[in-house]
Amino acid sequence: MRAWVVDRPGPMASRPLVAVEREVPAPGPGEVLVRVEACGVCRTDLHLAEGDLPPKRPRTTPGHQVVGRVVGTGERVGVAWLRSTCGTCRYCRRGMENLCPDSAYTGWDADGGYAEYLLAPSGYVYPLPDGPPAERLAPLLCAGIIGYRALARCDLPPGGRLGIYGFGASAHLTAQAAIAQGAVVHAVTRSAASRELALELGAASAGDRPPEPLDAAILFAPVGTLVPPALEALDRGGTLAIAGIHLTDIPELNYERHLFQERTVRSVTANTRADGRAYLELALAHPPRVTTTPYSFTEADRALSDLAADQVNGAAVLVVA
Repeated sequence: MRAWVVDRPGPMASRPLVAVEREVPAPGPGEVLVRVEACGVCRTDLHLAEGDLPPKRPRTTPGHQVVGRVVGTGERVGVAWLRSTCGTCRYCRRGMENLCPDSAYTGWDADGGYAEYLLAPSGYVYPLPDGPPAERLAPLLCAGIIGYRALARCDLPPGGRLGIYGFGASAHLTAQAAIAQGAVVHAVTRSAASRELALELGAASAGDRPPEPLDAAILFAPVGTLVPPALEALDRGGTLAIAGIHLTDIPELNYERHLFQERTVRSVTANTRADGRAYLELALAHPPRVTTTPYSFTEADRALSDLAADQVNGAAVLVVA
């Protein structure tokens, strides 16, 4: 089968992603073999390729927003970021499996969806309908799910004012979910195309800063220097949720300007399967507008390079089959 692997992590200009030929893997106990139809391209994949996330194994195949078919049954499934947990630790027992110390992740601990086939534990795949195009479903499996968890973590009150910093794959889905719940959304992004998309999707504003105090905010851009202005833009009692797996260093905070008046900053760590099921049920019942930029399977390195250069509008998706 064809696959892409991270050979030597480094800037995309150094071509860390290389195409290889591999044997089709054989499923072990409790696993299914999935023939990949499409795989979303996530900023986490970029962090792995460029070395912001330390590789856990050599020459790993990235990708964790996979739509495909189970070989042997033909069932259509989604394979997402969370690959497995221990099921017995105190975090798993209290419904916080996303914090399991023994958790493993698709495209980091095990080969992911930048390939024609991948293996996945059967208990961690999501059933998907046959009708929608794979290209439209793929972003739901990470961009959608992590945005859903971030929206819950930022404690947005009903009808509240939400700031979204960075407006890529996850943000454009999260904005729609928030607006559907009655929120006023302000997008903060430097990209002209992303500003236009945010306004098309119903954002009240899109610019360099929110025009009014915010009840809550989500930081999707992996830029630590945005944390102080995002906190400063919060109204009293507001919460900032940081949704990325990687963030550059946060500058020094001033207590009075950034945290006083019970403003809160929270991280968002992966997701639980309950998050995934809840979000997919919502998204399939009320389909969001999914803006995608498709790439052929042979263009995986270009897709990540475009993502690194902020040249992707919406979600980048590799079309595999």
